[in-house]
Amino acid sequence: MIYREFKKGKIKVSSLGFGAMRFPTIKNEGDIDVLKTERMLDYAIENGVNYIDTAYPYHDGMSEPFLGHYIEKRKIREKIYLATKMPVWLVEKKEDFDFYFNTQLNRLRTDYIDFYLLHSLWKKSWEKVRDLGVIDWLINKKKEGKIRYFGFSFHDEFEVFKEIVDYYDWDFAQIQLNYMDVDYQAGERGLLYAYKKGIQVIIMEPIKGGKLANPPERVLKVLKEFDPKRTPVEWALSFVLNKKEVFTVLSGMSALEHVKENIRIASKYDVGCLTKEEEEILKEAREEWLKIKFIDCTNCKYCLPCPFGVNIPKNFEIYN
Repeated sequence: MIYREFKKGKIKVSSLGFGAMRFPTIKNEGDIDVLKTERMLDYAIENGVNYIDTAYPYHDGMSEPFLGHYIEKRKIREKIYLATKMPVWLVEKKEDFDFYFNTQLNRLRTDYIDFYLLHSLWKKSWEKVRDLGVIDWLINKKKEGKIRYFGFSFHDEFEVFKEIVDYYDWDFAQIQLNYMDVDYQAGERGLLYAYKKGIQVIIMEPIKGGKLANPPERVLKVLKEFDPKRTPVEWALSFVLNKKEVFTVLSGMSALEHVKENIRIASKYDVGCLTKEEEEILKEAREEWLKIKFIDCTNCKYCLPCPFGVNIPKNFEIYN
């Protein structure tokens, strides 16, 4: 595993982080397959992954409790960096910050969070928590030793990202980026802007919810003609691992073979790993993909539950 320095070497984080949003399940989203997931986490940690990212709503609220039990059982709290997020859409008053944070500490069976994020910020949710004094609250939690570093995850346009970045000297930011989404939301402009402001960046959706693992034939043809042995996942992960502005890349892995493949890739590719020619191949692959009309969905399920009972991501998947 390759490690990257955070805060000028204060800590070293594995370049691959384990996203806890897509664990294998049995009957429904909240019914996590304990045996399979524990095997996946065991393998990841034994092979150098030291960053685990969860959130309040993941797996219908069961991701945090599952991880709390797992971390306690394995006695690995001091061996990993644990990240979770404030569900800002549920916050209505100042007291809610403490309520949700304390609930998360209890779920995770810990007394501190290494990386704490304001979850899924967009313009209106940011303005709401900003006006409720969330920055002062975060600063106080940091002083109390309950949060080591704080930042935000983001889902809006670049100008909103810029506004949030400029508001405070954040420890880090988390954005969606992959070779298809270079201009989407914060995009590459946001990555570079944050880095110039001294803010290191975490990448989510590097494989676009799994879509880049199985590209259309015309896209696969571009990649395979250049290098028949390189997998689509390898291309996707190397695109973000190549960037110096990134300190870890999150992958929401749902099977042991995904964990093994991603660790192999993250142990091979580092900053500056792609040649100019390889970067051009990815641009060509993106152009081929954009010729196909499809709905841009990563299956993050943030749109659920639908008030009309529609499984929105599933319908998009069928359409695509």
